[in-house]
Amino acid sequence: MVILDVTVVNVALPAISRGLHATTTDLAWVVDSYSLVFAALLLSSGSFADHRGAKRAFQIGIVLFALASVACGLASSTSALIVARGAQGVGAALTVPSSLSLLQVAYTDRAVRARAFGVWGAVAGIGAGAGPVVGGALVTELGWRSVFFVNVPVALVGLALVTRVLPLTPRRSHGLDPGGQIAGAACLVGITLALVEAGSSGWTASIVVVGLIVFVTAGLAFVAIEQRVQRPMLPLSLFASPTFRTASVVGLFINFGFYGELFVMSLYLQQIRGFSPLLTGVALLPQMAMAVVGSTVSGWVMTRTGSRPPMVVGLCLGAVGLLSLSGTSVDSTYWVLVVPLLAIGLGMSLTMPAATAAIMEAAPLERGGIASGTLNAARQVGGVVGVALLGTFVAHRASFVTGFRVDMDIAAGVFVVGALLTIAGIDRSPMRPANLVASGSRRLVIVAIRRV
Repeated sequence: MVILDVTVVNVALPAISRGLHATTTDLAWVVDSYSLVFAALLLSSGSFADHRGAKRAFQIGIVLFALASVACGLASSTSALIVARGAQGVGAALTVPSSLSLLQVAYTDRAVRARAFGVWGAVAGIGAGAGPVVGGALVTELGWRSVFFVNVPVALVGLALVTRVLPLTPRRSHGLDPGGQIAGAACLVGITLALVEAGSSGWTASIVVVGLIVFVTAGLAFVAIEQRVQRPMLPLSLFASPTFRTASVVGLFINFGFYGELFVMSLYLQQIRGFSPLLTGVALLPQMAMAVVGSTVSGWVMTRTGSRPPMVVGLCLGAVGLLSLSGTSVDSTYWVLVVPLLAIGLGMSLTMPAATAAIMEAAPLERGGIASGTLNAARQVGGVVGVALLGTFVAHRASFVTGFRVDMDIAAGVFVVGALLTIAGIDRSPMRPANLVASGSRRLVIVAIRRV
């Protein structure tokens, strides 16, 4: 549900623009207000999940998400929709870290846990894949408001299942960090404000300059606060692990490219090529379908090779797909786009479950909520910056295709850098069961068990 609400809104953007008289900058805020709040609260939400219990945090997040979805569907202005989307981000921020923490507690064996993270990624891939098609059908038949109302029954079913099936998880003595939360949120707001407004106002506009100043000042304050407080929202000691910090950066990079590309591709198909919302959803389906396939494959590969190989392969595949899209023109046929879209979807979905497993393996068990919050915060920051920055190059329709090509080149470069960082920083050890020691006669038993 959380991931679906990113992709489903992308398909609905032109309809929202017509219904609420929104500009391209307004549309960027509709997308980014959700991701911005999501990212800003993820670290605190991870601490909250550890402190209050993952199940309780998960339940609260689902309820808030459902209520905010109703508010989105009832919005009568762009401002109201942007605020309601931010409220959705609060619910999402509570839900995602606690879900990973629940998996970490439920599966203690490394290999089984890796497969569980693969399933988790595949379910997220289903949400991403279903978003464009479901959104396109809903917008065509029922209008753009229906893409938000559809969350309500999903949330009710999910809440019932969580309440009945999942056991209560233990509380841990992690305090909250209001100073770090405020500084971190201000840092994200500053960079998002600067990047989004630069598309319509220019890089020298006062609002852009102010945003950049806030970003730098708040970022420095955040680091200073986290170094001094007794219980930091983001313990900087976690970044002593090369695997932890590399997986965090790769999470940021992958969402930068994927969600930035999805935003501009949705606008390209509808505004430049004249596709309907439903046809746009169908056109994006190959990319989203690969998200399911790749996540499943990634979980299987990780148990045999560790996280590094699927991450490197995935990032390289994504880079090739993005570079292929940089040759797109106004008259490019859809079939020219299909193979690059497949490569991007497969590359993203190979990378993310592996990065998730890597960062959770690198963190102590009692820091599971904070670790998952860190990765997902990095991912959402990447999505926010990707939509904001890549959106600036296509803000003016007259130069849309030129900006589109620049966007694809930038995203491809980011993926290449991510692949190089992965080679240098991710642990190469496979995630095999810890209780199996492949020596002597036991090796034969292990081989037999694996074959069964």
